[in-house]
Amino acid sequence: MAYHQRSSSAPSSPRSNKPEVEQQLQSLSTTISSPLATIDTSCDGLRRLEGMYSSIEEMICTPSNQVSLCQTQQRNAVEAELGRSVVLLDLCNAMLESFMELKMTVQELLLALSRGEDACAQVKAYIRLSKKAQKQFKKISKKSVSDKDCRVVMLMAEAREMTISLLESTCRVLSKQVEMPKTFQKSKFMCEKEQLRALESSIGGLETGVELLYRRLIQNRVSLLNTLSL
Repeated sequence: MAYHQRSSSAPSSPRSNKPEVEQQLQSLSTTISSPLATIDTSCDGLRRLEGMYSSIEEMICTPSNQVSLCQTQQRNAVEAELGRSVVLLDLCNAMLESFMELKMTVQELLLALSRGEDACAQVKAYIRLSKKAQKQFKKISKKSVSDKDCRVVMLMAEAREMTISLLESTCRVLSKQVEMPKTFQKSKFMCEKEQLRALESSIGGLETGVELLYRRLIQNRVSLLNTLSL
């Protein structure tokens, strides 16, 4: 699956950002919760999230919002969200490492099949790594914000929770891609080699999507820190 970066069109004004971002968050929430979620929908979700964070960053940088975010009550909320964003950045790093390990395991599985070898060890490794990736989310607690916080802070919190949900959903989808059969039939695995190549490419797309999202999260942090220093 080829990964194509799609640029997000800038809204005409900061005022139009709010309903647009809210609609995008609602749409993405529906996609994530769907039982039909796939790796392709996860890649698309990562692109959409990157675009949402870009819109939120535009809102952060407007003069009126900068004044609001620097007020005492909002400043505390912004500083709290900055702290939570570090957890999100760490999670993205952990997911990038997991995707790299899973992709390498798929490559080893393909190599074993090409040699006509028993691929049991590689399949077990893939299953173990996918479970390990899912355990990352047990360490993360989703924290909501107060309804007294300004809309920009609330959107940042909603986007953060959506990011965690999307990455968690992605790990669940990945865990179902390679299953341990009761018996190993080389002919069956030979037929699945094309699917494994597609999986390898798809995991590469996820890596790219999370990396782009990570960079956007860094930019958002910089914009928030610059706002607080005004």
